[in-house]
Amino acid sequence: MDKSWMWKDRRSGEFEKGLELFLNYAFKHSSHGNGMIACPCSECKCGVCVSRADAKIHLKVFGFLKGYTQWVAHGEFVYSSAPIQTSDNVPHNVSDIGDDMNGLVHEALGIPQQDPAMAGTFESNQELPNSVAEKFYKLIDDSQQELYPGCKNFSKISFIIRLLHLKCLGKWSNKIFDMLPDLLREAFLEAMEKLPKSYYESEKLMKELGLGYEKYDACPNDCTLYWGVNAKRTCCETCKELRWEASENDPSGEKRKVARKVLWHFPLKPRLQRLFMSSKTAKHMRWHSEGRTKDGYMRHPADSPAWKTFDYQHTNFSKDSRNVRLGLASDGFNPFKSMSSTHSTWLVILIPYNLPPWMCMKQPYLMLSLLIPGPHAPGNDIDVYLQPLIKELKELWEMGINTYDASCKQNFQLRVALLWTISDFPGYAVLSGWSTKGKYACPVCHKHTTSQRLRHKDCYMGHRKFLDPAHTFRKNSRAFNGKEEHGRAPEKLMGSTILSELKNFQIRFGKLVDDNPTLPFSWKKLSIFFDLPYWKDNNI
Repeated sequence: MDKSWMWKDRRSGEFEKGLELFLNYAFKHSSHGNGMIACPCSECKCGVCVSRADAKIHLKVFGFLKGYTQWVAHGEFVYSSAPIQTSDNVPHNVSDIGDDMNGLVHEALGIPQQDPAMAGTFESNQELPNSVAEKFYKLIDDSQQELYPGCKNFSKISFIIRLLHLKCLGKWSNKIFDMLPDLLREAFLEAMEKLPKSYYESEKLMKELGLGYEKYDACPNDCTLYWGVNAKRTCCETCKELRWEASENDPSGEKRKVARKVLWHFPLKPRLQRLFMSSKTAKHMRWHSEGRTKDGYMRHPADSPAWKTFDYQHTNFSKDSRNVRLGLASDGFNPFKSMSSTHSTWLVILIPYNLPPWMCMKQPYLMLSLLIPGPHAPGNDIDVYLQPLIKELKELWEMGINTYDASCKQNFQLRVALLWTISDFPGYAVLSGWSTKGKYACPVCHKHTTSQRLRHKDCYMGHRKFLDPAHTFRKNSRAFNGKEEHGRAPEKLMGSTILSELKNFQIRFGKLVDDNPTLPFSWKKLSIFFDLPYWKDNNI
């Protein structure tokens, strides 16, 4: 079917005709019922169900989602992994959504295709891959092997992924999923002998692809994470709330064990190892040291004082340019696309800044680390949920992890450091522990913040302190608050100073806790980042 009309002028008759064809096809094969389909416009991205009239308006105003040339969310199936032929009129930046499972494996692990490291040849002076890298290269082989001799449409991995996809779409139970491979194996014994025998084995294979995660139950009031020494507790030590959802037949919830709140943790170590399993990406991980132009201009975070100061203070870490420097970003979002809902789910993302500027901020290299469910933002209690990540970062700093470098064909001990956080102003307060509202809202001026209370808000007028002593604005009282400014910029607050001020205060987390000690100025807590041995020395 020719779909080149999808990228034509949306005012043209050809687009109108094609749009009607698509809508007829989509509603004929709709699985949603009630006259609704998933809207494939560039705004909804198949995530919102709409009526025919709304779908037509959306597609005429916003156009189709780029790359949506196979209508997989509207009843069209792709049986072949061969490249899909499209019209020359389709823009070159629009990629087809096919079944390139070999590409999927490479993409999931952040490794370019046609990588020399995949050749598998090693000279006598080169090391063999460690067990993790060897497992990955085996997955690459599995993605290229036929499901059975003569099968051109499926590899072992592509067939398993298709089954898991059907399980998700059809809401199959684990038992039903286990029964299907048994039936296929019974009917086609030789063809299906490579198939996993259960849903558990299929999930295990997905984890080897790096698509695994860990779940930790949490107190609904954000007091406790049920892990480590608290893993077996059935109620919160702070607020006494039950860990499990209760019912009339199960007052304690221990029969069904449905957690009231769950933290999703995506382990960092395997994803960092994957960055070095490609010879191309592994080489880029040294770019900040070997490929960067060092002429004093700010082109990359490696040109910043924070990076240079860290390298100077931790020479054992900086002498190997492969050691990873991370940034951490966190914010809340509403996953339901409804502005009337106040639901707030928070995520924590890690960015490896070893890569060059044109790579480090691209989606394949942004690593989702934590997913903190709503409906309410964790606020000051976010430290409860950061515990698994901080533990992982401490291990990666102190011991590192054995990693295979495909560009040098050798194993090395990879170490990792977190240099800074990235957030908006309210997010800064949540992560740092310094309240960014009220009398001392400025985290730069801290206790020296110059503020003035107006009728309904605080006003901050001390910014002229940062100007040169002879600047004309300092004596210009009329244009500002009626006063001349003769003060000096406050001294920068150091991590060691913060640690010495707050280390003796014991803070309990939780929405219902109201007996915490009063901390000086605008402090609400000592951030969990100070558990990292190097955090007090970071120049941020």
